[in-house]
Amino acid sequence: MDYAKVWFLLWAVLWTGYFALDGFDLGVGFSGWLAADGEEDRRDIFSSIGPFWDGNEVWLVTAGGATFAAFPPVYAGLFSWLYPALLLILFSLIARGVALEFRGKVQDPEWKKFWERTAAVSSLLAALLFGVAFGNIFRGLQIGPDGYAGTFLGLLNPYALLTGLLFCAFFLFHGQLWLAHKVSGPAAARAAAIAARAWYPLLALFAAWAVYSWADTGLSANFLERRWLLLLPLGAAVSLAAARLLLARGRAACAFGWSFAAIALFSLAGFAGIYPDLLPSRLDPALGLSVYNSSSSPYTLRLMAWVVALFLPVVIAYQYWVHRVFGAPLSASELKRSGMY
Repeated sequence: MDYAKVWFLLWAVLWTGYFALDGFDLGVGFSGWLAADGEEDRRDIFSSIGPFWDGNEVWLVTAGGATFAAFPPVYAGLFSWLYPALLLILFSLIARGVALEFRGKVQDPEWKKFWERTAAVSSLLAALLFGVAFGNIFRGLQIGPDGYAGTFLGLLNPYALLTGLLFCAFFLFHGQLWLAHKVSGPAAARAAAIAARAWYPLLALFAAWAVYSWADTGLSANFLERRWLLLLPLGAAVSLAAARLLLARGRAACAFGWSFAAIALFSLAGFAGIYPDLLPSRLDPALGLSVYNSSSSPYTLRLMAWVVALFLPVVIAYQYWVHRVFGAPLSASELKRSGMY
């Protein structure tokens, strides 16, 4: 078994799981206020992600740990070449976590407003920066013989910014669908209406990203060589269409499932496009970090594969249990008894 290839697949799946799972609570974090009309609605919106957001971030920790264990040069390259962006992401996630936990600690309107704004800004910044970071990876970094030859401002190129906006649009749509299913009353109706309107710019951004990726990145090479991979972006487009159709029919929970599929397929399409590279070089393809020149020893990869085989099902089972227990729409009496947020 070629464990390096197996670990590339696991690496892609872990990041995809993070984007699809944490995406909805990031979206709620920066756009939930749009569906709120008063303190009661805001409490309901924050309570809707309370049992989930920290568990969703387990996928981020696992993806980072997998990168360190399976592809050490990639981990070193990310935290050297993209250090300012990753540091900003880290601070954003810390601020978001603090805001979500501290909002309900003091029953003072100004206190709550401060933490709501902190959650909104930090969630939006995290979503945007994740998109910018992976937009640069999909586009290819300026990796030369002596390492990264670009600048921090060079990371803010049009393609990366477009990808960042696409991440934000995906998460906004995903988050509003979550609220349309999870909360009740007028707030749910407003969330459904916001999701319906947000679908159109999301589709436009996705189409622009697909065209830009085909014209100005190396993502198209693998799709031309293995045409069955085109099912991934096409599946993402079909999933978006299905989510919009189901939302129009008042089936927000099913629409949320299709939105989850759209994010997952979009993410996998990006990773499929860069394979076998993990950090492609835009200057010289031979200088990129790939599964062939950056993986750990076969023994390490084999040992870690057994660890993942044992513990990844536990993580998935835990997530399933949490969504099964807390997945039903919240009632007003439950929210009042909880005293949270």
